[in-house]
Order: sequence, then C-alpha cells, then structure tokens
Amino acid sequence: MLMRRLMTVAIAAAGVVVFTLLNLPLPFLFGPMAASLVAALLGARLAGLGQIAVAARSVLGVAIGASVTPALVAQVPSMLVSVALIPVYILLIGLVGVPFFRRVCGFDRVTAFYAAMPGGAADMTVFGQEAGANVRQLSLVHVTRMLVIMVVAPLILVKIYGVALTHPVGQPASEIPLTELAIMVAAALIGWKGGERIGLFGAAILGPLIVSAALSLLGILHLRPPREALLAAQFLIGMGIGVSYVGVTLRELRGIVAGGAAFVGILAVLAGAMTELVTLTGLAPPVEGFLSFMPGGQAEMSMLALIAGADLSFVIVHHLTRILVVILGAPVLFRLMRDRQPPG
Repeated sequence: MLMRRLMTVAIAAAGVVVFTLLNLPLPFLFGPMAASLVAALLGARLAGLGQIAVAARSVLGVAIGASVTPALVAQVPSMLVSVALIPVYILLIGLVGVPFFRRVCGFDRVTAFYAAMPGGAADMTVFGQEAGANVRQLSLVHVTRMLVIMVVAPLILVKIYGVALTHPVGQPASEIPLTELAIMVAAALIGWKGGERIGLFGAAILGPLIVSAALSLLGILHLRPPREALLAAQFLIGMGIGVSYVGVTLRELRGIVAGGAAFVGILAVLAGAMTELVTLTGLAPPVEGFLSFMPGGQAEMSMLALIAGADLSFVIVHHLTRILVVILGAPVLFRLMRDRQPPG
C-alpha cells in the first residue's frame, strides 16, 4: 500500500509540474486531478492517502471559519432571500434528475433518487447504500459530478465572468506568527476530531469551520491558513478526485460516467437559471451568485471561491444550506416517495 501511495503522489506531482510548465490554470488543483485521472483510467493501481487527504478539508474549514467576522454576521440577513431559494433549487434538481437516471441511465428507483440529490458524494453514497441503492453507480455519478463541475466552473469564471483565477489564497507561512499558526492547528484538530466524536456530518470541514469561526468572532484568530497549506489542500483534493476512478471499466465509462456527465449539463442549465435570477434581482453579485448555486462539492467550491477572490462567506453560507437541506431532507423525502409509489 505504501508503494502505491508513493506512486500516486509522484504521478500527481508530475501533473503539477506539467500544468506549471504549460502555464495552465490552477496547477496544484487541476494538475494532480488530471494526472491521477488519466493514470487511473489507464489501469494504474493508485491509492488515496487516507486521513492525510481528509486533513486537507480541515485546512479549508479553518480558512472559511477565519473569514467569519462580526462584519460578516451583520451581512447575513441580506442573504436570507437567496438562501431561501436553495430548497426550491434542490426540488427542481430532484424533479428533473430522478426521471433522467431512471429512463436514460436505467437506474433503479433508489439509486436514481440518491444519484440526483446534490449533496456530498460520501453522504449520498452512505444514505443510498442504507436504502438499498447500487453503491458503485452512485459513487461514480457523484464523483463525475464533482469532476465535471471542477473543470467547467473555472472555464466559465474566466471566459464569461472575466475572473482571473490568480487571487492569492493566503500569506506565506513565514509571514504568519507562530502563535497564530498554533491556533489554526488546534482549531483544525479539535474541530475535526471533536466533530467526528459527536457525529457531525462533514466533520473534517465543518468542525474546524465552527471552531475557527468562534475564535475569529472572539478576536483570537485573525488570519487564514498559510499559502503552503492551502496549496497542499488543493493538491490532495485534486488527487482524490482522480483516484476515485481507479478500477472503472470501459462499460462503466460508456454508461454510468457518461450519464453522470450528461446530468451535469442539466445541472448547469438549472444553476444558470438560478444565477440569473439572483443576479438580475440584485440578491447576489454575478460571480458570487454563480459559485453559490454550482452544485459541486463543498470543499471544491470553497477552494474555487478562494482562488477566484469571491466573497467566501456568501458562497459558503449557500453551500452549507444546500448540503444541510439535502442531508436532512433526502432520507425523509425518499421514505415518503417509497411509501406512496408501487415497487419499480
């Protein structure tokens, strides 16, 4: 396993080098993702880094939490109307997505339902497994959703919104006081492991977010994690997406992965409509509106918001609401649908 992990890191690092030499965007995110994806599809026996990869999300949690200031809290009421649109958005996705996966992809009802829900990949896979879904189909659809969105969203930001994805994600570690770094590490570990102990969903990112937000509001934490930590988080997140395709067969590529990619096209139309709605009504600036309604992974969208220099707090409030609504509502809605419909 150690050799497989070392090989995976080496391949991902090679992706960073290639993307950097070719001057391609986001080399620490897209380089590892592209290199790992290609290697996985070619049959390489890649392996993720386990808890090290999970720790990358805690870095993002601290970065987001450090952005929660008294000034931000004062702005929350202005976000309520656009946040209230999130449940409507999720309902529209479900109404379109479930029939799509049933009729186009041939999924059973349980798998189709959880494949359509725009929640976290891990959460939806676990809930679907408990309900009797096809776990392989489910996991591939959600990983493909994250992959395609992470490729398409930056292109839209650059080509349509004119955003330069060069915003510095943080200060160098050498410029951050050691006491501040120690506080960040403590917030990450206490939030992550404490969140796991109490059963908090998405504990690796939400636990550190909550702890660091509290420290920021109390005036104890003043800075985001250093640039090196955030670049490492990009590297691990990108590599993790690519590694998820290990063992995918040609048949799965033609069916499940292609279906998942096509569904992202449907999501793009719905996300575009919601973006136009909140933008034209003045509920959100264009870039923040776009990022807030892109149904990508919470960690991935957080990282993209950082790189784009968007209002991180605005984007995260909307994504946290989406994930929370899906996690709390999806199992309940599924049970209601199952009780009212004949087996199929």
